[in-house]
Amino acid sequence: MMNVMNNAGRRSRRFLALVAVLAFTIASALPAAPLAGQDDARAAVSGVLDALHEAASEADFDRYFGLYAGESVFLGTDATERWTREEFMDYTKARFDTGTGWTYHMLERHIAIAPGGRTAWFDERLENANLGETRGSGVLVMEDGTWKIAQYNLTIPIPNEMAREVAQRIRALTGG
Repeated sequence: MMNVMNNAGRRSRRFLALVAVLAFTIASALPAAPLAGQDDARAAVSGVLDALHEAASEADFDRYFGLYAGESVFLGTDATERWTREEFMDYTKARFDTGTGWTYHMLERHIAIAPGGRTAWFDERLENANLGETRGSGVLVMEDGTWKIAQYNLTIPIPNEMAREVAQRIRALTGG
């Protein structure tokens, strides 16, 4: 009789352990509730991105680069355009000195804040008079108490129906 009770107790403990593991697994898979302050952080990140586009449109060099982190990278639409902050400053300075920048209007934006609240990433649909619809994406980091752009990636979305043709044209142009 004692052996039957011990077996039942062991089965009961194993069952409870299994339930605990399943509950933890399910809880881990559920989306986390937004952390306190994330809405404020998203608003601040959005403000930085708005300021970036405004400064670029006004060819305001100091304001524009004041929004970038010290170790930032800009990825342009051409495959060869991977610029460090300093390289991008050299390129941009000549253009902004003419009083001409570039204007992108935000159509849609998504922002996520990492746990800990010191890193954010985004993607945004933009409209530009010359390029049409483009996409910006990237990462911001908290640097000296303010959000700074660590990486910005500007792309031209290509409709799937055109992707193969565009890829062939790029290969023909670059010899790849």
